[in-house]
Amino acid sequence: MNRLMNTCVRRGSLNGRALSNFTPLTHHTSLITHHYPLILCSFTIMLCSACNSYPAPATVRKIGVDSGEQRRSASQTAPASSKSNEPSDVSSYSSAYGPAIHLADLEDQNVAESSGIASSRTSPNYFWTHNDSGDGAFIYAFDGRGRKRGVWQVKGAKARDWEDIAVGPGQLVSQQAEARRGSYLYVGDIGDNGQSRTQIVIYRFAEPAIAPGDAASTKAKPRTTEQAETIRLRYPDGRHDAEALLVHPISGDVYIVTKKAFARAAIYKAAAPLNPERTQTLERLGQLSIPSPLGGMITGGSISPDGRRVVLCDYGFAYEWIAPAGGSSRFDDVWKQQPTVLAVGPRQQGEAICYSADGEALLMTSEKLPTPLYKVQRKRR
Repeated sequence: MNRLMNTCVRRGSLNGRALSNFTPLTHHTSLITHHYPLILCSFTIMLCSACNSYPAPATVRKIGVDSGEQRRSASQTAPASSKSNEPSDVSSYSSAYGPAIHLADLEDQNVAESSGIASSRTSPNYFWTHNDSGDGAFIYAFDGRGRKRGVWQVKGAKARDWEDIAVGPGQLVSQQAEARRGSYLYVGDIGDNGQSRTQIVIYRFAEPAIAPGDAASTKAKPRTTEQAETIRLRYPDGRHDAEALLVHPISGDVYIVTKKAFARAAIYKAAAPLNPERTQTLERLGQLSIPSPLGGMITGGSISPDGRRVVLCDYGFAYEWIAPAGGSSRFDDVWKQQPTVLAVGPRQQGEAICYSADGEALLMTSEKLPTPLYKVQRKRR
């Protein structure tokens, strides 16, 4: 999807201010017709940004800058709020998190289209990401300062349109017990801009343990993961584009949230255990009313390690839901709650968000180089 948006918006940042950089696509009439909703959405984001009708990002603080730069950054806050400058149905941004902090830019230049992010459960303060369509079946490890920590090729996987990555439990050790073995990564090959796929794919494999020597690995000479399981899913009601994959850390249930401009995003569920031996039909749980002028343009998501909170993001903001008391058995009620809006920094093309391993922060990346790493810290209550 990044290539189409680059075609629609010249060099550009989706949050860019200058409309003069746009190059008309008069020689691509058929492309415009086929992808009209996505192109219209691109125009809308750009126009809203230029007119300040889309909410401005929160203050961003950079690590390691001097106090003068911090003061200048702090002065770049959103303008005085008004109804026209806020997401619909939300009176203010959530006060549960602090301001966005720019931790670093990712060192590995091969990560040019970071489309998903997940916090490692085997290596503290390490993270996983992958590129959007166009890359091979690679995952990239980095630390909280953006330093490269290794490249792995996912054994047995293909990369058609990878859109998100999540951490979750593996197979049941026994059918009588809830114990599961280890930490697993789930990669969602779920993108479908042209809505042409009869099924989507999730690759599940044991999370690699990251050793110091792995930092020397490259795409040309990568490490290799364990054999990935191929989990095939189909929608019960046609074909959909999606970029958000979520895995419940306790139940192992998988959730996919669709991406649709100026309409409601839909939630689908694949209940655990997931069987790689057959294609499983997803269950439609309903639709989300996202408090955004863009509607359901959801580009990433995550479930907190305790299984109580959900976060989704679009190109401008993040939205957090809190599940009612009752544990994972009532988790699906989370989608019935009202979300709060989180300002997560001025990402150029934000398509990735995850909770930290302790659940006390949110981490975000963005497509386009240099690839930034942002963090918002949850406030102590």
